[in-house]
Amino acid sequence: MGKVTLVMGVIGADVHAVGNKILEYAFSQAGINVINLGVMVAQEEYIAAAIETKADVIVVSSLYGHGEIDCRGFREKCDEAGLKNIPLYVGGNLVVGKTEFADVEKRFLEMGFSRVYAPGTAPEQCIEDIKNDLGRGVGP
Repeated sequence: MGKVTLVMGVIGADVHAVGNKILEYAFSQAGINVINLGVMVAQEEYIAAAIETKADVIVVSSLYGHGEIDCRGFREKCDEAGLKNIPLYVGGNLVVGKTEFADVEKRFLEMGFSRVYAPGTAPEQCIEDIKNDLGRGVGP
């Protein structure tokens, strides 16, 4: 089946690069082929990269609190572009203010995301979820 290919980046006007680099390193070390789009990534850029690379999963991160706004309509755009079955993962500080994570998770699942991660979630959790969700290992 080959390596899992993952498209990742920091969505919207967010410029938080450190977590992005940590995730890229962890995913690469796990044997995943990582396409890192960097910071300030538009939904359309994730979609174009996923189509171009035949990605297995898209990972969206956001730290500045506007992830909910930046992610609206993302699943629908993926579906329209022919990525109907691609898993969408999102994590970080996704909303402004103090909100229970269960509420945040519910909102993003309702928006069509497959997995939602709270701030501080270890990358290994996401890697394990990728293996489980795709039904195969991540490396060669």
